[in-house]
Amino acid sequence: MGTTGLVDQTPLTFIPEPRDAPELEIRVNFGMFAGRDATNAEIDDLARDLLGVLRRVSIVSLRRHEFDAEVEAAIHQVKVEASSADARTTGTELEAQLLELIDAWARRAIEHRHVELAEVEALPEPAG
Repeated sequence: MGTTGLVDQTPLTFIPEPRDAPELEIRVNFGMFAGRDATNAEIDDLARDLLGVLRRVSIVSLRRHEFDAEVEAAIHQVKVEASSADARTTGTELEAQLLELIDAWARRAIEHRHVELAEVEALPEPAG
């Protein structure tokens, strides 16, 4: 059976079960400063950083589009959801630690890509 048959038989849309809001949620306005979405490799880097502090974490790369009759807007955010129950150590200010870690990650990712773009712009024009 081809993919078309599978799609014809499987619902593509659904209403998810309601869930409790995460205990900690931190958002990064990544696209506003990077001018692009975070890459999968950058999300993986963030996960590695966070798993040094947490046993479990959820990271959502979010592209949001908003429309009305006169305006269209698209933003890209990275959302980190965590619980203090998943902290590897106790007695530390987890929220402040996560804010610092995530901010440092975002700045590195934005700066790294910015350098690459500057290098590309410095290349000479091809002889025509």
